[in-house]
Amino acid sequence: MNAMPVFSSHTLSSHIYLASTSPRRRDLLRQIGVQFDVLVFRSGERGMDADVDETPEPDEPAERYVQRLALTKASAGVRRLFWRKLPRQPVLAADTAIELDGEIIGKPGGADDARNILRRLSGRAHHVLTAVAVSDGERIRCRLSTSAVQFRPLSESDIRRYIATGEPMDKAGAYGIQGHAAAFIEEIRGSCSGIMGLPLFETAALLEVFGYSL
Repeated sequence: MNAMPVFSSHTLSSHIYLASTSPRRRDLLRQIGVQFDVLVFRSGERGMDADVDETPEPDEPAERYVQRLALTKASAGVRRLFWRKLPRQPVLAADTAIELDGEIIGKPGGADDARNILRRLSGRAHHVLTAVAVSDGERIRCRLSTSAVQFRPLSESDIRRYIATGEPMDKAGAYGIQGHAAAFIEEIRGSCSGIMGLPLFETAALLEVFGYSL
């Protein structure tokens, strides 16, 4: 494994990089006043997650899975700064997954997969796990948010109409709490922002460790 580039971390940070193209995560960072640039690939390069194998390891718990991916994405982001000789500021990354019956459920592979996932979530409670990681090249830290979400029973027409919106296709668990699927949710115990993909309490606490004052 390549060594992590070492950056100085003794000055306060007024800006960070977000190693994610998720519009939801961008909106959540703006909500708490964080100044950031999105760390994206140049034309012709694959997406940021090209550095990350998102396949769960055998019998890997969901808690370890999301933390491993968030840490790996943050490390990959730091390497991009080093390779491109960009200004050195902390890199923030996150990963979200659904856990149901001990199984990790990520983004659907298509409409049929989304339909099957939503059928499984119908009328049941599941857990949403989001890990957020920050690295400055010298240190790397991670925090985990776990929330419980209770779905009402969904009819086949509910599922069909929701899939037709296109909303489930790029979201872990095939739904987005900030969109049409809010009508499916009876109860939440935990972090709404964590369910959306970036737990703001944990994010603010991590950024403070790296000298970013909100």
